[in-house]
Amino acid sequence: MRRRAQPGFRAIVLMGTLIALPAFGQGQPAGPIRVKPGAHPQGKTATPQSQKPFRVRVALVTLPVAVSNSAGHPVLNLTQKDFQIFDDGIPQQITHFDQGGDPLSIVLVLETSPRVEPLLPEISKAGIIFTQMVMAGTGEAAVIGYNNEVDLLRPMTTDSDRVLDAIRHIKAGLDGARLFDAMDRAEDLLEKEPPERRRIIVVMGEKNDSGSETKLGLVLRRAQLANISIYTIGLSTTAAEFRKKPESPKQIEVSPPGTYPEPPPPGTAQTPSVVNEQMGGNGAALLPLIIWLVQHGANALGKNSLAIASQGTGGLHMGTFKDRSIEKAMNAIGNDLHGEYLIAYNPPGNERYGYHNIEVRVTQPNLKIRTRPGYYLAPPTE
Repeated sequence: MRRRAQPGFRAIVLMGTLIALPAFGQGQPAGPIRVKPGAHPQGKTATPQSQKPFRVRVALVTLPVAVSNSAGHPVLNLTQKDFQIFDDGIPQQITHFDQGGDPLSIVLVLETSPRVEPLLPEISKAGIIFTQMVMAGTGEAAVIGYNNEVDLLRPMTTDSDRVLDAIRHIKAGLDGARLFDAMDRAEDLLEKEPPERRRIIVVMGEKNDSGSETKLGLVLRRAQLANISIYTIGLSTTAAEFRKKPESPKQIEVSPPGTYPEPPPPGTAQTPSVVNEQMGGNGAALLPLIIWLVQHGANALGKNSLAIASQGTGGLHMGTFKDRSIEKAMNAIGNDLHGEYLIAYNPPGNERYGYHNIEVRVTQPNLKIRTRPGYYLAPPTE
């Protein structure tokens, strides 16, 4: 027979249960804890006001440095002691010095919109120069095509035949030219590569972007921090139209004599120098714009995005508008890549937020230097 519990026994059991519940509930709340504004939940310690926020550290800054004389010919006989590096005016110790010997990891980015379709046979011919002159013996490469979409046409490989096959089988796709998204995708691939490999993007396309979600300034910021150099070959749609109509005896002019092919940027006069900059001419005038773009993560309307990308990362921009063919431009990039000096230094580790200007000097006089202008460290809120 089951005995009925006595009232006193029942009270003792209930009291024991109530005493045990808080101990069981510690660390395992049955539901969300609602905290009054300004109060801290129990078990958590407030972050001390003196604690510094996490600071991004740049472990290594790698600089591609091209040196030429007053005649424009490359100077290839310099040694490490001939160079001086300054980060925001502070001298830096060179930790790595090489000339064209580091292995390359390259992403070839090709526009495949219908506008450049007449140029695809010439791009295909340039593929041999890319595999032989740019990849050379130690390089590995991937191929990306972009129009209104961005497609990985060949993953990273050391097999130059597979890279050449991908270039030769490129076909025109949708309209649009998501140039910045394609460069961003290339950066995804290169950031996975070992730091001892030199990271390169080679772009062949029109100078402007159409439809990208990524901003040019963010592409440059990322490339500078990841030590990626961007080399560019500007394709001319006017040249493409000319190739499309070989039977026409009259040469197509960019614009009537005495006129300019494009409107100038807002607030600037339409002069030959401004037009030269728009069409890809080099010059220090782009440097303030590059720094502003990187700081603000913005785009540059009406400017040559390819020239900006190259100058902002220490690469070389080659236009094909006049008599320079795509093959000649690719050959020039190969020569430049394997003739540059590669110099690296380790920043002290307490870099300030903001843009850091880099200056490279050589001890020999009357020499021209091309390298990237700096890098940007964004604060934690960005």
